[in-house]
Amino acid sequence: MSLPLEGLSAIVTGAGRGLGRAEALELARLGAAVVVNDYGQPGRDGSGAASAAPAEEVAAEIRAAGGRAVAHLGDVSDFETARALVDLAVAEFGKLDVLVNNAGILRDRMVFSMSEDEWDSVVRVHLKGHFNTTHFAAVHWRGRSKAGETGVYGRIVNTSSEAFLAGSAGQPNYAAAKGGIVGLTTSSALALARYGVTANAICPRARTRMTEDVFAGFGEPAEGELDPLSPEHVAPLVGYLASPAAAGVNGQLLVVHGGMVAVVDRPKVSAKFDTAKEAFTYEELDSLLTPHYASRPAGETFAATEVLGLKKG
Repeated sequence: MSLPLEGLSAIVTGAGRGLGRAEALELARLGAAVVVNDYGQPGRDGSGAASAAPAEEVAAEIRAAGGRAVAHLGDVSDFETARALVDLAVAEFGKLDVLVNNAGILRDRMVFSMSEDEWDSVVRVHLKGHFNTTHFAAVHWRGRSKAGETGVYGRIVNTSSEAFLAGSAGQPNYAAAKGGIVGLTTSSALALARYGVTANAICPRARTRMTEDVFAGFGEPAEGELDPLSPEHVAPLVGYLASPAAAGVNGQLLVVHGGMVAVVDRPKVSAKFDTAKEAFTYEELDSLLTPHYASRPAGETFAATEVLGLKKG
């Protein structure tokens, strides 16, 4: 029996550790050849001897298990680095089929304390990084389709966050970037569907090196139990979205963690007001909107804070 991703090639960004590592291993387990991207460079171990970069270690782990993998060291927020990443996948494996955008950083601070660099760096790595790789992957898939290839296969899995859905007060840069990624995802889904490509976004909750401070208040699992915040709860969904079975899933947003997947519906119009005249005046808007908002729960905003309470069961 063939594996669901057999014959396919994938890129996973930020895959040297944590969530990206788990995703790369899962794609390889399902049969994909994987380009393991990470910004981390080679270092030194405790004895001072040279040590492999995290991406190289993950690629080696995949090969040791009988899979195919190659490492790519570079920052995907750089446009030309993203081009080289996609070119590497095509050169090594003949084509690109799956792009998993995971790379990211945190620079948490309240909006009144945040520096320009803290804003720019997070938006650059998350949002621009997602765009850069998506752009070159889309060029690849569109080019193959335009050349007359039939049955072009493309899957994009982007990484958003509950910080965007719920409105994380101490993460204005991160929440904004993750919201932008959802917009990029839905736009890409509509633009690329004609070429055989789907694009979806996930909002994972996972305990990784990047999020260890964020989830410091969440209890550790008992001995022998899988951590509800383990990246291994997220990776299977990425594998599914990358597979032929998910051909009918496009432009969607899913929350995933702790043995649970929640499908998030699109925003809906809750109220509509028409002017009784040719155009609204301040007074008419005051008479309509002020009582409308006065009747709603105090503190309710567009943020969907209820997603933070989602759990298995």
